[in-house]
Amino acid sequence: MNLSRKTQLQPRLRSAACLFFCMVVCTIVCGQTLAADSTGTTPPRPNILWLTSEDNGPELGCYGDDYADTPCIDELAARSLRYRMCWSNAPVCAPARTTIISGMHATSLGGQHMRSSASLPEGMKLYPQVLREAGYYCTNHTKTDYNFRESDSDAGWHESGRKAHWKNRPSDDTPFFSVFNYTISHESKIRNKPHTLVHDPAKAVLPAYHPDTPEVRRDWAQYYDRLTEMDAMVGAAIAELTEAGLADSTIIFHYGDHGSGMPRSKRRPFNSGLQVPLIVHVPEAYRELAPADYLPGGISDRLVSFVDLGPTAISLAGSAPPANMQGVPFMGKHAGDAKTLLFGYRGRMDERIDMVRSCTDGRFVYMRHFYPDRPYLKHVDFMFQTPTTRIWKQMNDAGQLNDAQSKFWQVKPTEELFDLQSDPDEVDNIAQLPQHAAKLAEMREATKQWMRSTGDLGLLTEAEMHRQSGPDAPRTLALSDRFDVDALVDAAWEAGDAWQACDAHTIAAMQKLCASDAPGIRFWGCRGLALGLASHGTVLSNEEIASAMETLMTATEDPNASVRVAACDILIRINDTGAQQRAAKELMRLADLPEDGYFVGIAALNVIDANREAVLRHSGKTFESLSKIRKDSPKRGGDYVTRLLTTLSQPQD
Repeated sequence: MNLSRKTQLQPRLRSAACLFFCMVVCTIVCGQTLAADSTGTTPPRPNILWLTSEDNGPELGCYGDDYADTPCIDELAARSLRYRMCWSNAPVCAPARTTIISGMHATSLGGQHMRSSASLPEGMKLYPQVLREAGYYCTNHTKTDYNFRESDSDAGWHESGRKAHWKNRPSDDTPFFSVFNYTISHESKIRNKPHTLVHDPAKAVLPAYHPDTPEVRRDWAQYYDRLTEMDAMVGAAIAELTEAGLADSTIIFHYGDHGSGMPRSKRRPFNSGLQVPLIVHVPEAYRELAPADYLPGGISDRLVSFVDLGPTAISLAGSAPPANMQGVPFMGKHAGDAKTLLFGYRGRMDERIDMVRSCTDGRFVYMRHFYPDRPYLKHVDFMFQTPTTRIWKQMNDAGQLNDAQSKFWQVKPTEELFDLQSDPDEVDNIAQLPQHAAKLAEMREATKQWMRSTGDLGLLTEAEMHRQSGPDAPRTLALSDRFDVDALVDAAWEAGDAWQACDAHTIAAMQKLCASDAPGIRFWGCRGLALGLASHGTVLSNEEIASAMETLMTATEDPNASVRVAACDILIRINDTGAQQRAAKELMRLADLPEDGYFVGIAALNVIDANREAVLRHSGKTFESLSKIRKDSPKRGGDYVTRLLTTLSQPQD
């Protein structure tokens, strides 16, 4: 920590009360928290305290960030084990919390979409329920956002809310598991005004993908200010524990819930959106539960992720994780073998549909894009409330960005490979370099096999997942014989490859998929034809184009709505009046008819938004005619339809 800079910065905090609070807490925590263990009998099982913070990556002093002022967390790290690489699995709160609470990848539950309201299989236990059965008093203060339907959101806490606290346990000898979640570092707080900056914007170190403007520097400086405020809250929680005489009987975790709230971190499954700090303190009395590499002030190279957190808590409590949990405990009685790879995912993010899968070995990051024809950064209303996003987009439209900065407003390659050692900002795609061919092939195959083994429900559109599952839980669907996971993985991969190379053989292969009895396979067949025509239409022969067009025109009458959307997605872009007319009318119908389903409406509106002029010209309707879908939208997700309709009423980006 830079003490001289800290001394200069503190008088500029927003209020004297805030200044006093931070000074007192940091004095307590840095001076005496977690010092010598108190006397007395150590309980047979440890208490467990999780201190989580929202929307922050490893931008902390203890992770080598010189711009950060986080003395309380730095002090905790000096006495604890810091994990070098921890992934949140999802780059946004709800799917990440789905993963934590279930001990399963959100993609296995259909919860990878933002606010997906997935259902849970009957009898499935979440980690607080397992801990409760093990005799722990379990509290959550305060955020849930587990991405489940309302009837499944209880999770089994003794208390969950603003009054939830380990102090409320029935007796002093009852072990507790308590979560405290701090929202001060959330994305919304970056743009919260008025705010007197503490960190000097001129000293902010900007990532290569952000333009260097006063707006961007201010947002980064305010983000670091919020981390300092969050740090004081963490310190206060530790001080409270210490003052209660529980420092020697409590294992403490501190972690962020995904990457920073700055654009191209949050919502994108790059390392910048997935890597979070993870610091674990194990008192001396429980060192037999600590990992083999535990050393106060040490760094662990073990790869861990959010899917492992619940199983690890259960293991620390002395119980075995339920068989359905996919995570591997990295501490405790049931600790498992270290992983060689971590995986990440993105589905629909608010109103924008996308599908990405990520993989890392700690140095290299592999990304597979299943919608490569859509830009990295599409208009998401909540993200565009951040000044950095708006100025970044304005400069891109004005042609004022360099290659690294403008890349993220463009369409994507099917796959990317980044070397964090030489390119920590992940702007240089090395997937095509021959010297990395072996690493690319290894991580590509590992990602495919992981999708197979975990029953990745992202292989079905969100609308199709809900249609097929009906009253059953999506996980029940994934484990059933209703679709062939292997065949879906292969189809999705083949469709993506059409973006990179398309010829008569590719068209024939996609047409074969379009003839499948399974609507999920037909969807990927249409996606493959769409990607092939969009990227290689100028080099295909007239016969090949005509053949693909005939298949897609037929698909606009497919009995499955998701297949029709996929066919229209490319037909509306083709310079053919007949194709555009059919696609425009079908898209407007799909967006307007509630019987086709809310999620079909979102998919259709995404395509309409990218092709507004053609849809208006050929459909004979106006966007105002779609307003009735607002009435038919689910309560939690209705805002996303409203946002899309609002976007359609404004000038195109």
